[in-house]
Amino acid sequence: MEVVWAVGQVWLAVVLGLVMLPSALGISLGISEAYMWVLVKTLEWATIRLQKGAKKLQPQMPRTPTANGIIERDETPMEKEIALLHRADFEFSHIFYFCRKGFEAIVEDEVTQRFSSEELLSWNLLTRTNVNFHYISLRLTVVWVIGVIVRYCFLLPLRFTLAAIGITSMIVGTTLVGQLPNSSVKNYLSEVVHLTCSRILVRALSGTIHYHNKENRPQKGGICVANHTSPIDAIILTNDGCYAMVGQVHGGLMGVIQRATVKACPHVWFERSEMKDRHLVTKRLREHVADKSKLPILIFPEGTCINNTSVMMFKKGSFEIGGTIYPVAIKYDPQFGDAFWNSSKYNIVSYLLRIMTSWAIVCNVWYLPPMVRKEDEDAVQFANRVKSAIARQGGLTELPWDGGLKRAKVKDTFKEEQQKNYSKMLVRNGSVG
Repeated sequence: MEVVWAVGQVWLAVVLGLVMLPSALGISLGISEAYMWVLVKTLEWATIRLQKGAKKLQPQMPRTPTANGIIERDETPMEKEIALLHRADFEFSHIFYFCRKGFEAIVEDEVTQRFSSEELLSWNLLTRTNVNFHYISLRLTVVWVIGVIVRYCFLLPLRFTLAAIGITSMIVGTTLVGQLPNSSVKNYLSEVVHLTCSRILVRALSGTIHYHNKENRPQKGGICVANHTSPIDAIILTNDGCYAMVGQVHGGLMGVIQRATVKACPHVWFERSEMKDRHLVTKRLREHVADKSKLPILIFPEGTCINNTSVMMFKKGSFEIGGTIYPVAIKYDPQFGDAFWNSSKYNIVSYLLRIMTSWAIVCNVWYLPPMVRKEDEDAVQFANRVKSAIARQGGLTELPWDGGLKRAKVKDTFKEEQQKNYSKMLVRNGSVG
């Protein structure tokens, strides 16, 4: 018992002295940098060994996964293809264009694949996605076993300890600050608590975050919109500045955190019944934005997590509020860990376990120049313009589809719209009438 107590004391002293205090103060002792250097070198060595082994096992058919999918698509717009097809009257062979598009959609459509983990170009020693990895190299297998021991026996306990400290500090700190009367002192202390706890939580994920163009960081009274890959997106952004969160009221531990943080910071939490009332949501957000002393609102307009390769439709509600929009692009490096949360496959506990047993969370965050709605723009056009800017900066594919298709079928209105577009093209090209 005394030995366990002594080991526990040493463990807490190491965590507090080498990790927690430096992260709370926003400084680095160089441990994370050294860890990332060793990790990069290890993965580079593993990639070389993997390539050599693959050539020996399959000299004629090397396995080189591609992030482009299994179909080589023709990106010619439908309008151009229809124009080429219908130089004369309609012929039966013209339906082959739609047959090809239909087969492509059945085998690999461009929507559902955005809700599965991003394909890696090379094995990152985290999972065995190919049975050949078992036998390619003895040294590669030994390194993989050592990695499992390091991740589960050392990094997981360390990260769990830091996460527990960060969450507890967040609840206690915001509860205490919430007892103070509204003043500039309360706002300052609230920001200190949020920043400090977020930095601790980022260290709990072995996070390495590169922030670009900090001069464009969201300002008070504005709205920050970003693409959405993971629940940790909010922590990634709060690590560099404070925001007022917008979201639905939850139960359990998440509900405890929400109730504690809202006492110290003007977060906007909605009941499930209120979330369905778009006018009520818009009204409360406008009231928040109208107060220029309040923190910028953080919103993820996609409404669901996308797999770090694309940006899907931005819901227009965030762009009907008015005020200045501060776009932010977030791009994770999947080589070190998969940050995407497939909520239809993993619950939050399983997801966090996967995150905490990965090598690290590495990402880039770009602050884009602020944008305002033009006089001749409606909310949908403004949302699409912001989405395009985020997609270009993050190197992400821009898709017009609603992320709600993750759990719902395609609306009949979408089908009717495509039918109308096709009929207009037929008339315009002289194939009808």
